[in-house]
Amino acid sequence: MDQHFPPIDAAHAMAEMLRGFSIEVTPGAVGSAGSALALLPAGTETFIAYLPTSTPDQLVSAAELLQRAGMTPVPHIVARSFASAVELDRLLGRLGDRAGVTRVLIIAGDRDAAAGPYESSLQIIRSGILEKSGIRNVYVSCYPEGHPRIANDRLREARVGKLAAIKHAGLEGGLVSQFCFEASPIIALARGIRSGPCPAPYRVGVAGPATSATLLKYAMMCGVGASMRALRERQSLTRNLLGGATPELLIEQLARARNDEPDIGLDGVHFFTFGALAKTAELIASMTKRKS
Repeated sequence: MDQHFPPIDAAHAMAEMLRGFSIEVTPGAVGSAGSALALLPAGTETFIAYLPTSTPDQLVSAAELLQRAGMTPVPHIVARSFASAVELDRLLGRLGDRAGVTRVLIIAGDRDAAAGPYESSLQIIRSGILEKSGIRNVYVSCYPEGHPRIANDRLREARVGKLAAIKHAGLEGGLVSQFCFEASPIIALARGIRSGPCPAPYRVGVAGPATSATLLKYAMMCGVGASMRALRERQSLTRNLLGGATPELLIEQLARARNDEPDIGLDGVHFFTFGALAKTAELIASMTKRKS
């Protein structure tokens, strides 16, 4: 059953929810993103997705451009993509030397067979290579609606193991979630993380403004099923969201939840841009201005 929250009446709660937001872009989008990046606060954490078609050179170049634009680059490190530990070490070294990278998001990757020694992100976290390369902050993924190919118990066990390994390595850890279209699974996951053995800051993934075709495409690819079905059942909201409206209602609901339950562990918002970085930056600027 959905949770319903009254319209938020505290501008402060909304502003706090948006404070320290992050965004996600692809390497190819960074080169033409100058005007969009200018709309973002200096130092904004900008995650760089490593696509199946991406190359290490593209990742490094994107990180360099973001650093020069005053952003904080956070590249995705995909465990199963590395043919050797040497290859991973070389990439992390280049990211640090050329773009000052000290923060990364570690994921296993969707490929069935690993290209080299790393089957999971946990293996990289435990290897010692991150600390050696100057990495200080490590983000890992979480999934409010579960994962299409991994059971919830296994997801929880893996999440706890990664957070424990990050702490053991003396690094700062955090969670960034898959995007979702309703508040209830996000809040349920936040409470589960808070009450678990390794609580950590949880940044909520939300979909930036996009067309219906784009949202449906990525929702199906990423296993975002339950909240998409819920949106379809609420026809007026579905038409608005899938027609390209903003995620503001969801953010307001989460701000209300955090305002009512301060220790819930929601640590802000992570925007998936889906190739529409400029529109997402404009939306964030308008929401921040309106709620400040």
